[in-house]
Order: sequence, then structure tokens, then C-alpha cells
Amino acid sequence: MKRVLLIRHGQTEWNILGRWQGALDVPLNAVGEQQAQTVAAYLKDRPITAVYTSDLARAANTAAAIAAARGLTAQPEMRLRELDLGVFQGLTREEIAAQYPDELAAMQADYMGFVIPQGESRQIMQDRAYEAWQSIVPREAGPEIVMVAHGGTIRVLLMKLFPERDDARHAEIKNTSISTITVVENGTMELTELAATPHLDTIESGRGESANI
Repeated sequence: MKRVLLIRHGQTEWNILGRWQGALDVPLNAVGEQQAQTVAAYLKDRPITAVYTSDLARAANTAAAIAAARGLTAQPEMRLRELDLGVFQGLTREEIAAQYPDELAAMQADYMGFVIPQGESRQIMQDRAYEAWQSIVPREAGPEIVMVAHGGTIRVLLMKLFPERDDARHAEIKNTSISTITVVENGTMELTELAATPHLDTIESGRGESANI
């Protein structure tokens, strides 16, 4: 048996402002840096043997803190990146609605399949995230593996792994939240923890944490 911990990156200024980050390399803000250190301290005594991360700085820096607390080095995995939001990147939802109303409506109507102009679809993101899962999890003995990614990436990966769980799509995946998947020897999986944040009780996180993009 082994456990995989899917962890969202720490907070950024664009999370607070409601700007859609996507594949843009937005760094952690001061609260995000504190969140990264806090989740690292929370996990430092866990039997984590490997840390993988999206190569975008907000995830990579969160992963680096977690890995350092365990004497490990985080390994970059580009397939764990957030959705490439194309023309939507850097804009707020209100700005997108004003500038690209038809495209926004199309994305809402076809949650997985709509390809954002100059970007990708959630289906493409799910396919690459699942490829990363398949390449990492079987070869790591554990007992615990960390994968640091993004709200959208974690959401679609959980939807792929647990299609019967409606809460996987609708959960509020906060910054540095932990979703734990237990994998037994025959490959059976159980979602034992969904977007948990017990380590953040003492941190003032500000607005915008639930903007999972």
C-alpha cells in the first residue's frame, strides 16, 4: 500500500486579484511562501520518499519547501502544469466575459472538451496529468509520494481517477490543500482525503484562495 498526496501550490497575488493564471509563471506571494513552509512543516515527519511538481514557479517553490523538509529534491514534471488558458490568461472573469463572451459561454457549455483559443481543453490537461500519474505512481514504492500541482490539474486528475465522485469536480481546492489517494497492491484506489487544510488554521490567507486557476 502507498499514498499519493496531491497538493495545490501556495497563494499568489493573482489568486487574490482573481486573475486567471493558467500556464503563466506567476510567483508565490508572501502568504504563499508562508503556506509552503507551513505545509512542509506539517508533512516533515511523514514517510515521504519522492516529491514531483509542476515546473511553474508557484508549484515548484511549494514543492521545494516540502522536499527540503524531508531531505529530498523535488522533481519537475511539466505534465502537471495548470490548464493553458490561451487568450484568457492574465484576465479576470469579468474581463473575459466582456472580451470573449462567446468563448467563455462555450467553455461553460463543454466543460472538458472546449479548446480555448491559443490554449488547450480540460480534456487535454486531464490526459497529460493522467500520463504523469501513470509514469510516476507505479514506479515509486512509497510509502508516500507528493505531487504538487494546480487547482485545475488536481481537479481533472481526481475526476479521471474517481469518476463516481461528484465532489471531486466541485470541491474547493484551496492553496496548499492536500488530497490523499491510497493505492493498494492490486491497483485499487481510495480517495481518503479531499482538499484538506488542517495546517492552515493559523494563517490569514486573504481573498481569492478558491480561484483554482
